[in-house]
Amino acid sequence: MSDQTKDVPAEDPQDGPAKAPQDPTQATANSDVLGNKADDAAADKGDGPDEPAPVVAGATIGAQPGAIVDRETGERLPAAPGTTPDPVVIGERRGMFGALDTGDTSGYGGMVKPILFPGAAVRPYGGYFDEVADHLERGLGGGSTAAFGDAVERVVVDRGELTLFVRREHLTAVARVLRDDPALRFEMCTGVSGVHYPDQHGRELHAVYHFLSITHGGRRVRVEVTCSESDPHIPSIVETYPAADWHERETWDMFGIEFDGHPSLTRILMPDDWPGHPQRKDYPLGGIPVEYKGATVPPPDQRRSYS
Repeated sequence: MSDQTKDVPAEDPQDGPAKAPQDPTQATANSDVLGNKADDAAADKGDGPDEPAPVVAGATIGAQPGAIVDRETGERLPAAPGTTPDPVVIGERRGMFGALDTGDTSGYGGMVKPILFPGAAVRPYGGYFDEVADHLERGLGGGSTAAFGDAVERVVVDRGELTLFVRREHLTAVARVLRDDPALRFEMCTGVSGVHYPDQHGRELHAVYHFLSITHGGRRVRVEVTCSESDPHIPSIVETYPAADWHERETWDMFGIEFDGHPSLTRILMPDDWPGHPQRKDYPLGGIPVEYKGATVPPPDQRRSYS
């Protein structure tokens, strides 16, 4: 046995397994990859050993878990998971797919999970959202808070996005202000879509509008309007946003929302004599061969015209 071997102390089994040598190129919470400690490292971590730095999930995640940060200003926005306001429980989901009338075959039939909607946001909303709300308030009746309150039911800020819930009788006025106010200038309505919530009695049908401002660097705002299945009428915004023409037709075709004032509210995907509206949750799952049985396609000179 050599002298070098004799000089090496034996491991004590009570000390546990030997620690692997630290990678000198690994950044830590107290130092960078070159080993330079931050000035405030002693205050934060003491003089103890460095700890691995946390991994940042993305550029929009703030320091607080679940916080959402505005891309333009860096401000933390409310209504993110784990922050106030708390989400609203509107029901519960059972099983993997929420099936009610048929058995759950996924093996997760005993799973119960609450259905959460984001709660109404409170000022300040953060980012450019306050600016949008201020200019919209001024545009709806000269800055009258009452006029804004009559038109907008509530404001939701969730996951860095702004949604205005607008009462249907005020939709055309809100759309006009969003387009024409120089401080807003939402020139584009990029889409109109429908949603069906059978359990929301009196407001089962939702029409969702997505607006984009090119003038103000790609700002976006979502407007949501509700109506009931027994009175499925919402004013059309085609006069203000002509590009919403076919989007409103598709929403009528799939969900049965009637857009009053539309120049030609006819089906766009299904045949004219198609029964019902296929994307409603209560639509029967029949199958195309059954539905198309007996359907005919008229000759070109007898088909309806669209202008």
